[in-house]
Amino acid sequence: MATANEHPLVRLETAALIGIGGFAGSNLRYFLDGVAPGPQAMGTLLVNAAGSIALGFILYEAMYSGLLGERTRLVAATGFLSSFTTYSTFAVQTALLESPLWMVLNVFANYALGFAGVLVGRQLARTIEGSDG
Repeated sequence: MATANEHPLVRLETAALIGIGGFAGSNLRYFLDGVAPGPQAMGTLLVNAAGSIALGFILYEAMYSGLLGERTRLVAATGFLSSFTTYSTFAVQTALLESPLWMVLNVFANYALGFAGVLVGRQLARTIEGSDG
């Protein structure tokens, strides 16, 4: 978290690291869109679910063990995962689906798997922390 006494170069370094993470995350998502079988919405669903698991793990890891530093969490969560997962693509792909039933199913699946992914990530963080202590 940025503080009033933080040196501007530290803030610049953090912003650059988040940008690098964002670049990597968005490019990995683009690559996976090209290789995922089935409709584009399916690839986005899988990426969003996987990203939710990773985000849940990273955020709860900080709570349970604190092994990852604050800037590492910023790069991984704010940079990489926020660019890897994508709400805007999910929204556009949902709107482009021809069937209202598929639209509803896509929205439900993205949110259900997103929340479930965070819970799975939290459980992984708890399990890892429990096995160390």
